[in-house]
Amino acid sequence: MTRLLTRRAAIAGTAGLLAAARISLPRGAYAQSAGPEVNSAVLGYIALTDAAPLIIAQEHGIFAKYGMAGVTVQKQASWGGVRDNLVLGGGSGGIDGAHILTPMPYLIHSGKVVQNGQKVPMAILARLNVNGQGISISKRFADTGARLDASKLKSVLAPNQGTKVAMTFHGGTHDLWLRYWLAAAGIDPDHDVETIVVPPPQMVANLKVGTMDAFCVGEPWNDQTVHQQLGISACITGEIWKNHPEKSLGMRADWVAKNPRAAVALTAAVIEAQQWCEDLANKEEMANILGRRAWFNVPPADILPRAKGDIDFGDGRTLTGTDLRMRFWAEHASYPFQSHDLWFLTEDIRWGVLPADTDTKTLISDVNREDIWRQAAKLAGVADADMPVGTSRGVETFFDGKSFDPAAPQAYLASLAIKKISAA
Repeated sequence: MTRLLTRRAAIAGTAGLLAAARISLPRGAYAQSAGPEVNSAVLGYIALTDAAPLIIAQEHGIFAKYGMAGVTVQKQASWGGVRDNLVLGGGSGGIDGAHILTPMPYLIHSGKVVQNGQKVPMAILARLNVNGQGISISKRFADTGARLDASKLKSVLAPNQGTKVAMTFHGGTHDLWLRYWLAAAGIDPDHDVETIVVPPPQMVANLKVGTMDAFCVGEPWNDQTVHQQLGISACITGEIWKNHPEKSLGMRADWVAKNPRAAVALTAAVIEAQQWCEDLANKEEMANILGRRAWFNVPPADILPRAKGDIDFGDGRTLTGTDLRMRFWAEHASYPFQSHDLWFLTEDIRWGVLPADTDTKTLISDVNREDIWRQAAKLAGVADADMPVGTSRGVETFFDGKSFDPAAPQAYLASLAIKKISAA
């Protein structure tokens, strides 16, 4: 018997408020149906290795395999551009969904990062990867000894000294990794340094001309920094939190509501592409595809080593085949755990991006569509035994000994010495 779950969501745009239905298909229903309501969607991506599942799904015809031959994957200049094009929507010259920083759909849905506070209901259909980001520091700071422990930077980060650190979007994943790294060392990211926004593909060029002294971004830009001898990788983010969630497949909620079968098909294609990207035997081909002018326009040699888990930090430290490499499928990398979304929301509350009284439970219920992921995983042939159990991965532990219990986010906030808000 078909199970129908309904909810109402405010859908932005000239059509006003629309009712958004959450439709769950029973096992096998997709094959019996007429297929996707539409065969197309416009997806955005930033030139980062964790966009690989969308690019591979297009290059290898996987979208077409699931009846979505009309999907196009379009490069975006910045995360701000992703936001603006999602607000515009695919039918108005923008995009329907994107490879996206996991907190961004929540911030867009809440109207916190959109002009005039315009709320655009969003949906997260899958996680795209875990791990695979890095924090790079310029040669200026390389001799301080600051690595995973950033405390050795404190003596050279005196207030008002003009030290600038860059991330890619306020309240996004790179912002939060950078802030966590600094704050764990007793460095206040809002007072001891100046934090600026730089699009990922522009990080290396800005470091080269001295615009900033450190940055957090995904690959291949940390590896390229080392290859060009502009700085070193202080740490990779898997060292901060092993198997941390990172990017997501985010879609406008109105597109999902109008095209529930297409949403399942699209997600199934991404899941299959994630499985392909996970295989070490495919890494060289993946790097060659991503490096093409049409996609990243960078040497595959800047992509391949870290994709395989071979990390050259640039200061004599190396890791070979580390399990801290970017994962696309292993470790349940594709499943959008609600507990992980809660951590991101809690950190955005910590830094004042979201108000302290944010109803995180309702927000996650509105945005996280793990139900679509589970339907899509079945369509993609994922065995029941390989499905995640529950919507929480449980208590998470960080490099500084702090832990996050999804059942007690306020206790986590209270344990943090540096923050913008006071935990209740």
